[in-house]
Formats: sequence, structure tokens, C-alpha cells
Amino acid sequence: MTSSPAGPSTGRPTGRSAGPSTGPSAADAAAVAAQLGRQPRALLAVAHRCPCGLPDVVETAPRLPDGTPFPTLYYLTCPRAVAAVSRLEAAGLMREMTQRTAADPQLRQAYQAAHRSYLARRDEAARVSGVEPLPPGTPSAGGMPDRVKCLHALVAHELAAPGQNPLGSEAARAAGEWWRAGPCVASPDPASAGPAPAGPAPADPAPADRPPADPAPADHAPADRPPAGPPAAAR
Repeated sequence: MTSSPAGPSTGRPTGRSAGPSTGPSAADAAAVAAQLGRQPRALLAVAHRCPCGLPDVVETAPRLPDGTPFPTLYYLTCPRAVAAVSRLEAAGLMREMTQRTAADPQLRQAYQAAHRSYLARRDEAARVSGVEPLPPGTPSAGGMPDRVKCLHALVAHELAAPGQNPLGSEAARAAGEWWRAGPCVASPDPASAGPAPAGPAPADPAPADRPPADPAPADHAPADRPPAGPPAAAR
């Protein structure tokens, strides 16, 4: 019997850390483009991989090449994961989580810690990518630290940085085993993928139902959009 990629007690895929990276490989960049249906913008690294080996969370630079702020650090790219999380949003989980966070001091404290972790990681990404950090007061993502406005962003954070986001962890479990069907896109041939993008690179505008690649409020994503799969640390 083939062993399950999900842990018996967590119900979540184990995935694996992308590890330290100087940038995505040509094959990774091609896979992400296939997942999104377009070239990603400001792509820095693969933050997490699905058990199938493909990227499912990417890390982006906090600014586009023209200096435009790009606040959301981690994006969920696997279309199956995006769809699973979108169903949770449509079912009202964000509202329920916001209410629980307001009523539970311990959960609220953990969620605020997730917000601080996100800001610290984004500042580090700015340093690594050689761009100016975003100014103090710039939102983190997903509605942190007080509300829940985008489960995709929270799940992506938790998958990239396991144990950092309690609501992202809960949503990842609730989304179910989206990875069971195997790779969401065909693995690209590195020989035909072309060179990987050299740091942040421009791309065509994204359709509304695709994972974010254009500047958008860091704490919001349309309920039907796909910018995080199985937890593992990005760094």
C-alpha cells in the first residue's frame, strides 16, 4: 500500500519545505505560470511544495519593479487548493473565525503573533530582494491581526511557515485532501521552460478568478480566486 502524504492525526499533507532559495528554477517558474494561467509577478521563491513536488505556495517581493507596493508575501498557487479554500470562504468560515478571534483571548493573541511574524518575514524578503521595505502600518495579509478576510492568504502563510498561523492551519485542515488527485498541472520540461525570471518581473494582468499577481489589498481576495497545500517552512 502506498503511504499517505497526510499525517494520521493532522489530516494535512506533509509536503515539504522549499528550503533557502536564490530564486525559482525555470521549471518551477513554468509550473507556477501553468497553475496561474499567466506569468507570475515579483516571484522570489517557492515557499512550499505539494507532496507531488510542484510548487503550491510562492513568495513574492514586497514591491514590483516599478516600486509599487505588493504587500502579500505568500500566495497559494495550486488551483485545487485554491478551489478548496474558496469553498470554505463561501460557506462562511471567515465570519465564524472572526467572531471566535474576538471572543477568545488566547486565539486572538496567537493571531496577532502571526501578524507580527508575517511583517517580519516580509521585511526580510525586502532585504533579500533589494527593495525598500513597506512603510510601517502597511497591512499584512488575510485581515490580520483582528479579522479574517482571505483564507487563501492565511493558508499560504501557514504552509510557508508551519505553526505560525493558527487560523491558516485550521483552514488547511478543513479544506480537505485536495492533493490526493496528483499534480494539478503537468510537470514542465526544464529544457523547454526557458530561463527562470531574474527576480521580480512584470506580467500580464490577472483574471479575477486567478491567484493574485497584480497589486491588490493584502487582506482581501475574491471568494472565487485561487498569493498555500501542505505546510512547510519557506526559509
